This record gives sequence, C-alpha cells and structure tokens, in this order.
Amino acid sequence: MGRNNYFQFKQFRIEQERSAMKVGIDGILLGAWANVCHCKQILDIGTGTGLIALMLAQRSQADITAIEIEKNAAEEAAKNVAASVWKERVKVQHISLQKFASETTQQFDLIVSNPPYFQNSLKAGNENRSLARHTDSLSHKTLLYSTSKLLSEEGRCAFVFPETVLKDIEHLAKLNHLYLTRITMVSPNENKPTNRILVEMIKKECSTATDRLQIYNNDGSWNDKFKKLTCDYYLNF
Repeated sequence: MGRNNYFQFKQFRIEQERSAMKVGIDGILLGAWANVCHCKQILDIGTGTGLIALMLAQRSQADITAIEIEKNAAEEAAKNVAASVWKERVKVQHISLQKFASETTQQFDLIVSNPPYFQNSLKAGNENRSLARHTDSLSHKTLLYSTSKLLSEEGRCAFVFPETVLKDIEHLAKLNHLYLTRITMVSPNENKPTNRILVEMIKKECSTATDRLQIYNNDGSWNDKFKKLTCDYYLNF
C-alpha cells in the first residue's frame, strides 16, 4: 500500500515522493492505537512523512513535536504539516533523537515511534531508505533510554515493533524503568501468526493487558476490528 506519490486520508493528505519510507500499515496502526487522552505535549520520534504526528493531531488538542534524522523526509513532513489544518500545533525538526534528547529539557505526555526494524539483514540500496529501515541509526536501546528521559512521570509511550523483538523490548524496558501496560498482537489474518506488536509503556509498575488484532479476514476483506480502529482516517471506511 501507499506506493503512490501521495496518500489521501479523510482529513489530511500525505505527500510521500521524497521520504524513503512510504505510508504503511504499521504507522497507521500506531497512529490510530496510541492513547492521546489528557495529552498536552506529544513527541513523534522518526516522523518520516509526518503521518503519525498528523493522525495524533487529528484526534487530540496536543502540541506535537515531530523529529526526523533524514533531511528529505523532514522537509516533506514539514510540507505535509503546513498543508494541514493543524499546522499551528505540529512542529517538525530535522534532528536525531540522540541530539534532541541531549538538548531539550521538555517532558512529554506521550511519546510515539515507528522505529527502524531491520537489525541483521542486507541494507537497502538507497541510503535514505536504509537509514529509515535499519536500527544502526536508532537502536532499541537508544530509543527506550531516550524515551525514559523525555517522558513525564505520568506519561506513556507507544511503539510498533516486529513480534520477534518482544523479549528484547521487555528487557530494555525494565532497564529503563518502563513497564508494559498494553500489548496488541497484530497478524495479517487468523491463519497467519503475529508479525507486529503495538506496545504501550508507563513509568509505574502495572499489569499488562494483551489483545489481538487481524488486518484482514480470510477472504481478503478488511477485518471489522481494524476498520473500527482506523475508520476516522481511511477514505473507504
């Protein structure tokens, strides 16, 4: 999905000609799933086209900081934000998470990220796409360490990861005094195993609520639970 030069949602449009990573299911899932209740300040790490930042702007009144290390993506995200009705509340910065975390004293009520996910695979031929896809530029260790530093005491963070890294994420969360409060196991359909996880963490010890989500029914149609989650965004839902 999302291989055109733009992707039209109900309330905003994502131009994606310059950004290495196009609109995809992972970002849409996270943008629709993250809990924005009572949020005043939100941080989107690795915003790419600005997709998740705009999704969160649509259903909150928060001020949103969207950071992006890759120059072309940051410029395109800024363009997409400027074309939206929420341009006064969303600020895009061309900066790495490491530099941002070292320079800011701001605390956030919600931190979200659809981070790079390939760790030990062949790099993509395109340098910008490789930067967006591979954890060399942002390891899970750095992501959770910086998140713990930037998250307010009552705040929460939400991420989307490959299912294969769940144990590593649980370990890193403990090291950084973050506790998993919500996990959604995502599978393409009921006949295929979980391949993505949506994870929410907070700074206080808690129990973990776990549920499951299928993207498609076995006949190839969209699953009702997925449609309900994303219906404020997709044109055809």
